[in-house]
Amino acid sequence: MKKLITKILGAVAGISLLIGCTEGNYPGGQISPYIGIYDVRTLYKGSPVDLNLESLGGSEKITAVVISDHSGNNLPSDLLIVQDKRRLDFLRGIAIPLGSAAKDYVPGDSVIININGGVLDRVDGILQIKNIGADRVEKVASNREVITTVTNTSKLIERPNDFESTMVAIVKGGFSYTPKPGQVLSGEQQINDGFGLITLNTDPKSKLANLPQYKMANYYGIVFTKLEGDSLVPYHRMRIEKDLVELKSVYKTPKVIITGWSNDPKGSDANNEYFQFIATEDIDFSKTPMSVVTSNNANASTPTGVPVNGWATGDMRTYKFNLTSGFAKKGSIFYVGGSNKLIMSTGSTSIKEANWILAYDYTKNAGFDFGKATSNLLANSGNAYGIAIFDGTTVTKESIPEDVVWVATGGSLTNNTNGYRITNNDFYDIIHPLNLKEQPFYRAGSNTNAHTYNTPADAGYFNYMGGEFNLTLGRWTKARAKYAPTLTKESKLAEIEDPLYLTKLVE
Repeated sequence: MKKLITKILGAVAGISLLIGCTEGNYPGGQISPYIGIYDVRTLYKGSPVDLNLESLGGSEKITAVVISDHSGNNLPSDLLIVQDKRRLDFLRGIAIPLGSAAKDYVPGDSVIININGGVLDRVDGILQIKNIGADRVEKVASNREVITTVTNTSKLIERPNDFESTMVAIVKGGFSYTPKPGQVLSGEQQINDGFGLITLNTDPKSKLANLPQYKMANYYGIVFTKLEGDSLVPYHRMRIEKDLVELKSVYKTPKVIITGWSNDPKGSDANNEYFQFIATEDIDFSKTPMSVVTSNNANASTPTGVPVNGWATGDMRTYKFNLTSGFAKKGSIFYVGGSNKLIMSTGSTSIKEANWILAYDYTKNAGFDFGKATSNLLANSGNAYGIAIFDGTTVTKESIPEDVVWVATGGSLTNNTNGYRITNNDFYDIIHPLNLKEQPFYRAGSNTNAHTYNTPADAGYFNYMGGEFNLTLGRWTKARAKYAPTLTKESKLAEIEDPLYLTKLVE
């Protein structure tokens, strides 16, 4: 028996040794001949890198999808641009200078490129793998998906190396002026998508040079970079005429913009919640009445389910204030909310000197036309709440707000047939900016942007909304971002009207 056990243990040890010799160390198996573009790019530290089996960790090839299209004559003529997501699902791209052979490949071509013997270097600001002949590129398939990243200029400027040589879409891009008939894209143009500026580079000799400048459009194309000192600066090149898509949805200047609110004052919320607005024109509310509607979608709010009547649902879901008197000068701040007029609930500073267009006891009175009396207009945690302001005092399921903001995403909000209507602003689009399909409700299509709840609850936060709206262009040139400082019982009105944090109107 002892001899048998010894033989079995010896056999197991031998098999283990054999497996170990065959598979090697974790993660096991032979080294893949393929390396992700992400890993290749990380090798560059500011000076040329020889690519060989040693520097590539035993690999020698990349497998990628072509994104360059030279038919429009608007890309660097000798560069083949490819991208992959092989490493950690990160989309990364690289340029390969192939000379005239670069034009032989079209978007969607799947290629295998042997980069062993190449040199990784940044040329004219663009990271490239040099010394690769056309004979090192093998096309293995066609019509593969070209992944396009929908992004914004802020992210491109913050992380240019990540987006370089990848396919991107910059949506809702416009100019710092209203284009006139006959103005074209030829040369370098600065476009603004509400998050920052980026240069759109269009070769004057390309087929794209005479494309019109649109008030607002989507720009598809490839991100390139240039060196300014030690910094990488991104710029954008479209490839073909179809990379420019005009947006025809109406973007009008709202009469009023939401700039702040207090939904969770420190202490009782009853009659202490209020909303802050800025007027974009002189408004006499006795002649130009408006209305403010709040939406609370807590589980206890009735009626439950998708709000069939949208903002006009009433009961405990929505509450309406009519603004029919008072005056707000263009560029001035005004308030709507509970009758207490306190900055931070019971025992806090009175802000009755502010321009209150309406201070109304919502704990004792039903809303104007709809909404039951309540101690809580807006939730403090959990499901979504919204604030909207409308032109006029008639609000129905079809009414489109002048402006709207939403916090959180939970609750029954839309079934794509009914729900809370949004407007075209810095957060939402009635027409999907990419597929151009209608999406009129919050949480429908791409209308998923939402601010987060402040934590912890009952701490006394005030919600500022800081951005930039251009009155001449009728569009947001800097999207609003929420800033939520903590107020005290002694805080003053000036603390919630600080121009550093409030939305700015420019002309």
